[in-house]
Amino acid sequence: MRLHQIFAAAAVMLASTFSMLAVADAAPDQAIRKTLDSLQLELPVESISPSPLNGLYEVKLKGGRVLYASADGQFVVQGYLFQVQNGKPVNLTEKTERLAISKTINAIPLSDMVVYPAVGETKSHITVFTDTTCPYCHKLHEEVGQLNKMGVEVRYMAFPRQGLGSPGDEQLQAVWCSKDRKSAMDRMVDGKDIKAAKCDNPVSKQYEIGQSIGVNGTPAIVLADGQVIPGYQPAAQVAKLAMGAK
Repeated sequence: MRLHQIFAAAAVMLASTFSMLAVADAAPDQAIRKTLDSLQLELPVESISPSPLNGLYEVKLKGGRVLYASADGQFVVQGYLFQVQNGKPVNLTEKTERLAISKTINAIPLSDMVVYPAVGETKSHITVFTDTTCPYCHKLHEEVGQLNKMGVEVRYMAFPRQGLGSPGDEQLQAVWCSKDRKSAMDRMVDGKDIKAAKCDNPVSKQYEIGQSIGVNGTPAIVLADGQVIPGYQPAAQVAKLAMGAK
């Protein structure tokens, strides 16, 4: 059974619309928040609520990732929670995370991305966190045309893998500040110079969003249902995954 690595979180209290529930849940919320606050971790908590497993609370982090905590806040669990239904394991954690990640990504305006539309009917879309200094991002970019012909729209978001202020960050900012982002992206990937324009751009914010949903390398492909596929995949495989995630 695969487990994610422990990741950062900081807690806030869950606001309840029902006063009786708020009173009942106040103690666990406070205990969990106190524990996580004492660790001085990074990602804020968006909600705390009872999980399907009695005594275990679900902690939803900014960006979509999930961890669990005991009601007294003394135990924090990072990993998958499965429920056995009709003899088969159902990954409840993954379902929750995918839904939250899809909401996070789908809330980003297309005008903040570099978009390569599908040819003809748009059958699905993928969002790719990319870095113009990344060789495997270049390999994926070479196949964008194939994906478009298969009906998959490709939406790029910036993720300078060596951090803000790196050469990749500077290149991505130049792309995002260009009047024709698609042309600038194509030229940059081909190793051609583009005018290093300066403007207010979403590169740093997109980098933060990527980190919040668990991206730690490029390319990272986010399907329409919120599933994150790390690394390069051939166009045919990406299209198959994208069609299944509509």
